[in-house]
Amino acid sequence: MAVQLSVNDAKRTVSAEPEKPLLWVLREDLGLPGTKFGCGTGLCGACTVMIDGKTVRACMTPISAAAGKHVTTIEHVATTAVGKRVTEAWVELDVPQCGYCQAGQIMSATALLTAQPNPDAAAIDAAMRGNLCRCATYLRIRKAIQSAADAGSEGAKA
Repeated sequence: MAVQLSVNDAKRTVSAEPEKPLLWVLREDLGLPGTKFGCGTGLCGACTVMIDGKTVRACMTPISAAAGKHVTTIEHVATTAVGKRVTEAWVELDVPQCGYCQAGQIMSATALLTAQPNPDAAAIDAAMRGNLCRCATYLRIRKAIQSAADAGSEGAKA
């Protein structure tokens, strides 16, 4: 089955079975390895991408669910103002330890700040609850999200 979708602002056509997970289409068929395989059951968040601006677990999302939609992956997230602030905050605060979960963390943080530019700590915790970090860098993650939000507020005042 041919599936047409937009991946990172590029129109793509993929030949795949409709139930093939988006994760494997991205990694194997489209050569975008930044989205990670974690648990395979949608619980850890390592495979988080955005479809039409909403976070989804690519390991559990069939390619048919992305047909005709816009998919954003970690390879492209920093091309948006919010994604750029988030990735800059991640680097500035040295958030990753092993780094494996960080693509999913950044995708979720970017979606949060896009929808809610000035979240409080409770909103950050709620939005990030589905992203697990085996290295337990949760405090640095929250601090980076707050830093990116603050940078956005400062930019809006300028």
